[in-house]
Order: sequence, then structure tokens, then C-alpha cells
Amino acid sequence: VHLVESGGGLVQPGGSLNLSCAETELRVVIRTMSWYRQSPGKERELVARISGRTDTTYADSVKGRFTISRDGTDENTMFLRMNKLKPEDTAVYYCNVYGDSGYWGQGTQVTVSS
Repeated sequence: VHLVESGGGLVQPGGSLNLSCAETELRVVIRTMSWYRQSPGKERELVARISGRTDTTYADSVKGRFTISRDGTDENTMFLRMNKLKPEDTAVYYCNVYGDSGYWGQGTQVTVSS
């Protein structure tokens, strides 16, 4: 399993970013993919999870602002659309498959600051 993330960066409060995560080695569809994040001094937390194409779960802190989805043709690629970003969304965002003991991407930094 090889997870490649992209899309992080610096954005002002209220702005938007899109993250992507692609699994580039498997030839089977991964049913569940997740985004986690970790800020300095804090525990890693689940941000959003998608099973299949429509079964989604969100952390309360991002509901209504973030949207997780999968690519229309490559189901092992997922996205995280982040709107109305807040300074407290600042973190390293990680892609995950197969749970805590599974596989993790390298992480992408998201910084929300004016």
C-alpha cells in the first residue's frame, strides 16, 4: 500500500482547500478510507471517513464545512474539500486505510492564518 497526499498549504480564515489521497499500488478497491489530523501537542483525531461512495462520517468540529468524497473513476483516490477554514483547523492531515494499525500517508500541512 502506498498513499500519496497532496493539497495542503497556507490559507486565510474563511478560505478553502482541497486535499487528495491516492493509493497507487493496490489492484483491489479499498472499502474505507479516512482523513485524520494532528496539531502540535494534541492527539491525532479522525476528521472524516468514507466507506463505499456514500457512507460518510465527520468529526463534529468539521460537519457542514468539510466534505469527503472519492474519485469517480479511481475509487482508491479520495478528496477532502475544506471550506470556511478556521485557525483551529491548522494541523498535519493524514490519509489512512485499514485503521490505526493500517497504512498512513506522509501527511500534508494545512495552516489557517491571517
